[in-house]
Amino acid sequence: MSQSSVWVRVESNSVARSCDCLAHVYGNAADRPERRRRYPSDMTDEEWAVIRASLPVPGWLEGRGGQPEGYCHRQMFDAVRYLVAGGISWRAMPMDFPAWDRVYAFYRRWRDQGLVKELHDRLRGRVREAAGRDPEPTAGIIDSQSVRAAASVPKATSGYDGGKKVPGRKRHIVVDSLGLLLTVLVTAASVTDRDAAGTLLARLRERFRRLTLVWADGGYTGRLVDLAAKAWRIALTVVKRSDDTSGFVVLPKRWLVERTFAWLMRSRRLARDYEARTDTAETMILWSMTMVMSRRLAHRRC
Repeated sequence: MSQSSVWVRVESNSVARSCDCLAHVYGNAADRPERRRRYPSDMTDEEWAVIRASLPVPGWLEGRGGQPEGYCHRQMFDAVRYLVAGGISWRAMPMDFPAWDRVYAFYRRWRDQGLVKELHDRLRGRVREAAGRDPEPTAGIIDSQSVRAAASVPKATSGYDGGKKVPGRKRHIVVDSLGLLLTVLVTAASVTDRDAAGTLLARLRERFRRLTLVWADGGYTGRLVDLAAKAWRIALTVVKRSDDTSGFVVLPKRWLVERTFAWLMRSRRLARDYEARTDTAETMILWSMTMVMSRRLAHRRC
């Protein structure tokens, strides 16, 4: 359900004379709405309009209880986007944003209540519709990416990928035919693709009832193919390299998920895994993808 909005257009990089987030509309915001937008990660007016229309409706607004927000959603979003895009630590939040602990509390609340995932899924549906696709995908591509872990990552959720010679964590993702994220799982780098794929495919079946086909690389061969067909009614199709090819070759369908990893690596916070919890690492990936999709939708509005 989309929230209603009264949009006041302001020029980019100018002082906003008003803000139409719920906290300011209902007079609960403790933040001043005059923050000057100056960073590349800050939302333009068109992008904020896209985000605002896709925000989850709070319980208090629908009579389900709860307390009205006391923070500006636009400032909180810009602060989290700055952290994800710039790769800074929470305590290094610039002073023109709300205090870092308030921004972190907002991030943690949205992570624990699944709100960022809800926003991400709504944006994905809108991007698919804008591209002439059905909001619900019927096919996906699965792959993994190993990244080095920072010293803050516990040893219990860190490992060593012997194939890629990378110590740290592994990001397992499934994307649709547009490269948009469908589900993500972060594990220790020592977890094999086949072991993690079982959890990913189960999540896919639970969330996307119409999805019946998933393309994969050679790391997903073996008993997993039969298990996917019997347990989740998903045809796991392995796209292999030809034995007589050498060097870099673009493989059908598999290049889509590799492009998604490239999109994620534009966010410096994702260049290495800094998160103590794996669900926090997964949420960082969701935030990065919301930036990709909101910018694409805002570009279409212009």
